[in-house]
Amino acid sequence: MLPLRSVDLREAVNSQNYPFNLRFLQGWQTLEFGAPVTFFVGENGSGKSTLLEAIALAADMITVGSLPVSQDSSLEAVRPLAQALKLAWNKRVRRGFFLRSEDFLGWVRAEQRSRAGMQDELEDLDREFDGRSDYARALASGPLRGQLAGMQHRYGNGLETRSHGESFIDLFQERFRPEGLYLLDEPEVPLSPLRQLSLLSLLKGMVAQGAQFIIATHSPILMAYPEAEILSFDGAQLDRLQFDELEHVKLTRDFLANPEAFLQHL
Repeated sequence: MLPLRSVDLREAVNSQNYPFNLRFLQGWQTLEFGAPVTFFVGENGSGKSTLLEAIALAADMITVGSLPVSQDSSLEAVRPLAQALKLAWNKRVRRGFFLRSEDFLGWVRAEQRSRAGMQDELEDLDREFDGRSDYARALASGPLRGQLAGMQHRYGNGLETRSHGESFIDLFQERFRPEGLYLLDEPEVPLSPLRQLSLLSLLKGMVAQGAQFIIATHSPILMAYPEAEILSFDGAQLDRLQFDELEHVKLTRDFLANPEAFLQHL
């Protein structure tokens, strides 16, 4: 059973202001989720990321970023849409997270600061307990050492020591949980084609454990996930399309089959 069953508007759109002027909202119909993996696709500016952000706000999602959704000023313009959304749940969950690819580095830096802060606290405790029993020192420093050990176990010496793509996959491997809801905005950005296939493998494993994914993407590799629902934002309403019908897929195939035909016009 999917955690999130549907998304609807509380009332008809009647505004020419962003984000309500986005084309896909003009012919809005209840968005029912019928598959564990749903892709939002369309050209830049079509609104796929906007709707994903609004769902994250409406669901008060945990974020992988430097700020929670409630405090993120970059989401201010989307908040009116989030307030207008009505989410229907099969099972309300707190497992999962919302991730925009551009926020990831901010989250890595926040993890760095947290780790450095705990290291500084440990050094202060060592000085404070200098000359006292090992038991007293261990009792005082135990929680901090436990947290640092957990971070070391999950992320090694730090995600900043890995390439962007490698750290993305590391994060997904550590943070994906069964029966969670995951909203991912263009997760392919730092990933090579091989790493995108690794992400598909992770999705398959988590779907088998009841997780749900809603992903905004431009990647034909990700869109090829078997039996995914693909929603196009390029029309006056959301259209369900098959993989072979997607303009992204057709264009990529045509380019790879004959790149010279495209490049000669540059």
